[in-house]
Amino acid sequence: MVNAFASSVTARNTVVVHRALAQDRGHGPNDVEVVETNRRGHATRFAQDAARRGVDVVIGFGGDGTLNEVATGVAGTDTALGVLPGGSTNVFARTLGMPNDPALAVQQLAEGIAASDIEPIGLGKVNGRYFCFHTGVGYDAAVVKEVEKRASLKRWLGHPLFIYAALRTWMVNYDRQQPHFNVDTHAGEPVPGFFTVVLNTNPYTYLGNRPLDLSPAATLDRGLVAITFRSMQISAILGGFAGALKGGGVQASPTLDVQTDLTALTISHDTPFPYQLDGDYLGETRTLQFAHVPAAVRLVRPTLQLP
Repeated sequence: MVNAFASSVTARNTVVVHRALAQDRGHGPNDVEVVETNRRGHATRFAQDAARRGVDVVIGFGGDGTLNEVATGVAGTDTALGVLPGGSTNVFARTLGMPNDPALAVQQLAEGIAASDIEPIGLGKVNGRYFCFHTGVGYDAAVVKEVEKRASLKRWLGHPLFIYAALRTWMVNYDRQQPHFNVDTHAGEPVPGFFTVVLNTNPYTYLGNRPLDLSPAATLDRGLVAITFRSMQISAILGGFAGALKGGGVQASPTLDVQTDLTALTISHDTPFPYQLDGDYLGETRTLQFAHVPAAVRLVRPTLQLP
């Protein structure tokens, strides 16, 4: 599945990817089909159809949102998921150790397919939809909403656009006085929050080449991790992210709640709050029901050490 509108996808590298997947691996060009997506939900429907037809592997070539749709489409089937970076950040592909360059990453993926290096991995699920690496709730989602208002600039501006959106949201678009929701892990009192990230993998994202490391406990073979900011004071936010940039994960504090190895949690409030899933803004809701789903999808592991 190719999202031709993704930041790093071009006609040229799409041809390069197609050739690399078909060349010298017992496949002909007709065995590797390129399907372009052009609106939200397309990739999921195409991936579901491919799984019903018994296709061996469906590859998401685009941003993290495209990958999420493909993963959702093949989850719970025998069709494996392949990953190729084509967006501006490519969190999940980089978490697997892949480079941002799709021409290099496709060689790793092709080797993994040839070696049948496929294993089941766990995914998160919220309100019936899967996520690969995280769901952002509150301030994080409001920032993504601001970015999506300027989606046409995303290909060219990349991370500076996210920084602008974060500052604008902080200054004018987000209530920093009253908590926006409560996080209930069903193991104690609910935690009031302004900003929560529910992680299936780590890091949370990348700033250039620097990972924002929130929790090493967030891995593909463990439960979910919930990081909740109890305060929007600048010292609390900057302190948390400063720790994330150093590596080793953030530490729990009076302004930061950290819960690991969760099988389920609920985030709710009487007033609707925003959320985003794997980088796609999905609107506002009053309740989010999370679950960890072990062995949800069969993942093609890229071969990171090429001969």
